[in-house]
Amino acid sequence: MNGNATFRHNNVALLSVNSVLADEVLSSAEFDERLAPSLKRLRLSKKLLERVSGVAERRWWSAGTTFDDAAISAGKQALDAAGIEPGQIGLLINTSVTRRNLEPSVASKVHHGLGLPSSAMNFDIANACLGFVNGMTLAANMIDSGQISYALIVAGEDAQPTQEVTFQRLNDPNSTREDYLRQFATLTLGSGAAAAVIGPADAHPGKPRILGGVSRAGTAHHELCVGGPAGMYTDSKGLLDNGLELVVDAWDEAHAAGWDWKSMDRYVTHQVSKSYTNAIIKAVGLVKDKVPVTFPKWGNVGPASLPMTLWQEAKSLKPGDRVLCMGVGSGLNTAMMELAW
Repeated sequence: MNGNATFRHNNVALLSVNSVLADEVLSSAEFDERLAPSLKRLRLSKKLLERVSGVAERRWWSAGTTFDDAAISAGKQALDAAGIEPGQIGLLINTSVTRRNLEPSVASKVHHGLGLPSSAMNFDIANACLGFVNGMTLAANMIDSGQISYALIVAGEDAQPTQEVTFQRLNDPNSTREDYLRQFATLTLGSGAAAAVIGPADAHPGKPRILGGVSRAGTAHHELCVGGPAGMYTDSKGLLDNGLELVVDAWDEAHAAGWDWKSMDRYVTHQVSKSYTNAIIKAVGLVKDKVPVTFPKWGNVGPASLPMTLWQEAKSLKPGDRVLCMGVGSGLNTAMMELAW
């Protein structure tokens, strides 16, 4: 076996997936205005951001709302939609990239805010934009093993602090075109929150099944996208080229192991940009009409972007539909997970 093995789940269902949208909408044109002095000095088009990324707008939280409060709100909505009481949850996983402190975990506040029992394990999984899918896989394995019955996975992201610092840095008289291009991806980020409840399929007939999937690592490329409170620095071409290679390897390995993802009803991908989405569609031969996009209006909401897109698509999915969730995170890591509606 070259790389990571595929994995299959026996008795796991997705009971609900929910999203909380941040309140303030900011257009790429507004970002261009914030960067007008730098763009003029560097002779860069004000329309470059939207034209290249395809991100027309993204969201910020209004004053007084924090990313972890939003994760709590998304969690409450997911529990209500699933018909599961807080006392039934055996595991809470927070998958946010955003965090206020190194410790304690973000999960500890979310656990308290949701009123989960002391018997419910809670911790963070940090794996860049792939965290939510990783969290679902770990929770599904624990359900299959009989260790827990129900799990709640959450993510809350806040792009504003990092973007505010990036505006200041790029408007510095000493900033260069190279600085703008390396920090371009920071300008495509957005804020939002998502949550999902999963549990035993045999106790919830008719709910979408989580069947399994594949994961693959390409950690030789761990320096292509490096993010922190001060900004995100990206080698966009290196990230795209090596990310696509990793996706194709995982896709081929999954099919060699017996999966068949060539004719799914929906492909829910991690939302990055126009160029990334089009490249993935071409690389593995997806039908473009079956690949929904949310990055034009939400931007890249980190690990929350995939479940937010799934939440949007769930409204139009019907029993019998097959859905493939596909994510890539800086590191590099990729994962694909099949759901049967």
